[in-house]
Amino acid sequence: MSVLDELSSSIERVAATAGSSVVRLGESWRAGVGVIIADGYVLTNAHNVGGETVRVAFADGSRVEGRTAGVDIDGDLAVVAADTAGAPALEWSPLTPGVGSVVFAVTAGQNGARVTMGTVSSMAQGFRGPRGRPIAGAIEHTAPLVRGSSGSPLLDGEGRLLGINTSRLGGGFYLALPADDSLKERVEALKSGQTVERVRLGVGIAPSHAARRMRRAVGLPERDGVLVRMVEEGSPAERAGIEQGDLIVLAGDRPLRHADDLYAALAEVRPGATLQVQLVRGTDERGVEVVFDNGGGTGGEPVH
Repeated sequence: MSVLDELSSSIERVAATAGSSVVRLGESWRAGVGVIIADGYVLTNAHNVGGETVRVAFADGSRVEGRTAGVDIDGDLAVVAADTAGAPALEWSPLTPGVGSVVFAVTAGQNGARVTMGTVSSMAQGFRGPRGRPIAGAIEHTAPLVRGSSGSPLLDGEGRLLGINTSRLGGGFYLALPADDSLKERVEALKSGQTVERVRLGVGIAPSHAARRMRRAVGLPERDGVLVRMVEEGSPAERAGIEQGDLIVLAGDRPLRHADDLYAALAEVRPGATLQVQLVRGTDERGVEVVFDNGGGTGGEPVH
């Protein structure tokens, strides 16, 4: 058998194995995709679900109303509970792909499953979730995906799950959350109804270069930190007295230079806990104690 024949056989096998396990979510054909991971459960990206209910369309054309079982917004994962009516669940791959591994992507189209092929171009890549928090460890690959394919599966040659396609880099590169043990644990928690909440300070911050430029423009000395450009009403930041224009230089015992430093500091804080924050207002330095709500809070636009 020639190499082309082997590739053709692999594509046919993937389509046959996984095609009926991939579903379309929402009312639009560009709304998003999910993959059946167990009887009655669909895994997708959090940005594909916008409320308690979501429409699920199967490969055979049937549709049902599903409900959001659990969501991890910052990790961009969600599990939808729906009557999968005997449609098969995908098997998780025991393999860990490496650079150069051949991979396949399957997404749901109006006329059946679309199967594409590519290779793993890089591992352990990072990107930002729906609210701006960094997500690490993604698989970068080149299997082409049409718009509206987020939440679709990345598969090995046997049609087994390697990852969940989540982000488009451009230039023909895509990122998938790896289907590793960590993802399995998170999925089980979401299936059981757990919704992951992380604490939020409730501020929008300016990019580091913009913060330095703005301080220079008003004659203030340069200082490492993150500049507050807005404070969310009723947020922990507002209650602590943080104001627009403050430069946050320390969160806990972590010096801040960039937004990711603040994310890292917040990641160590549990809902209901407190965090000591050092800030500079003009030329005056002061410390405040931030008290976080139980449950963390959600919110719309990226607010740290």
